[in-house]
Amino acid sequence: MAIKGVLFDFSGTLFRVQSTRDWLDAVLDERGVALPESQRTRLAEELTSAGALPGGADPSHVPARLAELWATRDRSAERHRAAYTGLSKTVALPDPQLHTALYERHMTPAAWQPYPDARTVLEGLRERGARVAVVSNIGWDLRPVFRAHDLHELVDAYVLSYEHGVQKPDVRLFRTACEAIGREPGEVLMVGDDRRADGGAAALGCAVHFVDHLPVLERPDGLGGVLDLVDLEGAGQPGAAPPG
Repeated sequence: MAIKGVLFDFSGTLFRVQSTRDWLDAVLDERGVALPESQRTRLAEELTSAGALPGGADPSHVPARLAELWATRDRSAERHRAAYTGLSKTVALPDPQLHTALYERHMTPAAWQPYPDARTVLEGLRERGARVAVVSNIGWDLRPVFRAHDLHELVDAYVLSYEHGVQKPDVRLFRTACEAIGREPGEVLMVGDDRRADGGAAALGCAVHFVDHLPVLERPDGLGGVLDLVDLEGAGQPGAAPPG
C-alpha cells in the first residue's frame, strides 16, 4: 500500500534543542547572574549528566524517588515539569529559582532549531499531497515553536502525549494521529529517532523510518530519505482540510 501520510517525532527528528551550555548561559544572562567560565562549564556538565534538559541527553542516573515520575513524565504537563525540575534540582545552582527558569526556557522557540532539511521535506510532502502530523512525547505545547520557525502551515495535526494522557510507544497515540490525518495505518510512515518509542507505530501497522538524533550542524540531510518513501503519484485527496 502506498504511503499517503507521515507522522514525525519532534525532538531529534524535526527539531533539536540547544546545547545544555547554551541553555544555561541564556538563563544566567537573562537573569543577570555572573559566574566564572569554569563554573558555567561545570554546571553545564552536571546538568547534562542529570538529564535536566528536555530533548537533551538522558540522565546518567535517575534517583529512586523520581523513577516512576520519569517513566511516565510525558503523560501530563505537571508530571513533565516535576520530572525535569526534579532532575535539575540534583545540581546545586547558585539561585534555586534558576531551576524553574531553566525549565521555562526550554519551552521557548529560541531554544529550538529545525534541522536544515526539515522545511524542504515538509514542503515536498505537501506538494505530494501527503498528510503530516507531529506525534511527540512531550509535556508542553510545541505549536508555537513551529509557528516561530514558519513551519506550522506545513503540519496538518499535532498529537501530543500530554494532551491525551498516553505516551509512545502506546499504539493509541499513533492511532489517534492516523485518524487526525485521515489515513489508515498501512498508508502511514512514522519518522523518529527513538527505536523503542517511535518504533511502537509498527505494532499498529505503520511503516517506520529512523533518523539519528544529532546536533543540527552534524545532520544536514538526515530526513532526505522520507520523500523517497512517499507515493510519487500523489497521495492527496481533493478538498483536504487546512493545517490544524
